[in-house]
Amino acid sequence: MQELNLPPFDCKVIQSGENLLIWDVLRRRNVVLTPEEWVRQHVVHYLMAHRGYPKGLLSLERGHRYNQRQKRTDLIALDAAGQPLLLVECKRPTVPITAAVAMQAATYNQTIGAPLLLLTNGLQHFCWRVDFEQRTNEQLAEVPWYSGTNQ
Repeated sequence: MQELNLPPFDCKVIQSGENLLIWDVLRRRNVVLTPEEWVRQHVVHYLMAHRGYPKGLLSLERGHRYNQRQKRTDLIALDAAGQPLLLVECKRPTVPITAAVAMQAATYNQTIGAPLLLLTNGLQHFCWRVDFEQRTNEQLAEVPWYSGTNQ
């Protein structure tokens, strides 16, 4: 585990009734600014501005099926061929990254098949490289730069 010092970004926040809304550059609309959304938006901007992930290859809250149930991922980065490269599971800052959180993300990743997995609550993060053939995980010191491939 390492501290993930998410750098500030130029966010656009507005008030709408009782809700604060933040402009989501991927969905191109304002969304309710929950603590988890704050983490998700920071991760999106971090990946694009500081790790080279192309905006067009990031997908928020993408649906997938697991055990015949419809689930949603927080964020997936795709490789240049459109295949999952990085699965990101975001939690609000008050939710610790526990073994249960890791199991949730690993379970989702069984159907998604991303070779990189990032768990974050905005304050801490864990990143792994997953080798499905060898059935191993290697913890990484930081989120890898975008390379465009699944290697």
